[in-house]
Amino acid sequence: MKRRVVVTGMGAVSPIGNTVEEVWNSIEEKKCGIDYITHFDTTDFKVKLAAEVKDLDMEQYFPKRDLKFNDRFTQFARIASKQAVQDSALDLENVDLDRMGVLIASGIGGIETIENSQKSLDTRGPSRVSPYFIPMALVNLAGGQVAIDTGARGYCSSVVTACAASNNAIGEAFHRIRDGYEDIMLAGGSEASITPLAIAGFQSMRALHTGDNKDRASIPFDAQRSGFVMGEGAGVLVLEEYEHAKARNAKIYGEIVGYGATCDAHHITAPSPDGKQGARAMKLAIEDASIQKEDIQYVNAHGTSTPLNDKTETAAMKLAFEEHAKNLMVSSTKSFTGHLLGASGAIEAVICLKAIENNTVPCTLHYENADENCDLDIVPNENRQCELKYVMSNSLGFGGHNASLIFKKVEE
Repeated sequence: MKRRVVVTGMGAVSPIGNTVEEVWNSIEEKKCGIDYITHFDTTDFKVKLAAEVKDLDMEQYFPKRDLKFNDRFTQFARIASKQAVQDSALDLENVDLDRMGVLIASGIGGIETIENSQKSLDTRGPSRVSPYFIPMALVNLAGGQVAIDTGARGYCSSVVTACAASNNAIGEAFHRIRDGYEDIMLAGGSEASITPLAIAGFQSMRALHTGDNKDRASIPFDAQRSGFVMGEGAGVLVLEEYEHAKARNAKIYGEIVGYGATCDAHHITAPSPDGKQGARAMKLAIEDASIQKEDIQYVNAHGTSTPLNDKTETAAMKLAFEEHAKNLMVSSTKSFTGHLLGASGAIEAVICLKAIENNTVPCTLHYENADENCDLDIVPNENRQCELKYVMSNSLGFGGHNASLIFKKVEE
């Protein structure tokens, strides 16, 4: 018999807030996190805008030594995990830590550390490259550090599937608990790639928006969309077996009931234009949840604000939901946060669970111009009150990765 899996804690560091409540308040107040880049001098760059984490007091969470020897993406992951554990009210001294695991995703990992270490090599020589360079740069060290922080001795790993990474991490963690391997998992993703090299690379691919109007930068499904806006941050969920959570009277935000993942096997960056494998990921999640497609009320779309992604994802949703597609509410909260790459699905999972808790569908912000290729109900500009039971979250990544999650309001 498959075990039920619920979410009992959440943590968030994002462009629209550095706690879960701040994130949700920004959604309710329609506060966008996009502004001019401050992390580095953009004089020689076409890209001027990003969605940076702001006003985060890291010394509230770490001694200075930890800040010095952890890449920014690891710092974000550790902070979001600390928040999630505190929110869950887990007593780690009385938890079977052999049955608690960690699965933290990232698309790029410690790219800031890689850039800075290359500069040290070029200007000061090989002997001045830090011995901490490798562990700071490795993607899996975010999860490793979280395991050290919590004492979790169960399955500890990382997922690196570009922008689908967090959904894959949460989905795989969900299945590990459901199938009996762990009782508790910390799952999510982290990214900190607003750096000169990362921005230059995506700029050269022509993937990023290059305008300077903050309100017309990340505009998913809008006919004038022209590229995504880089974001940064982390989201982490505490996933817990239902009976384990009930036994300790834990607060439950919602239940994870479905997960589907596929690959386009088409192109290293572009999604397959027919949307078939994205649709199949959604269908697999619905099948995994043992529900009907008509049960899904709201889809938090990948919705990156690139011309090809939004068109393809719309086609995929039409294939997956058929006639029900016209009844779906679909929005992209990247209109608030920008695109957090490997962390995007984790922040969007937090938003989906808060949407269920508050019976509020987040809008697609700053939408103005209809696109006939993106003709679903994209909840433009105004949040919508609606009692929610089943919510889907989609993430798509370079390499053709597709990952869909389904969250459910908990019923006793």
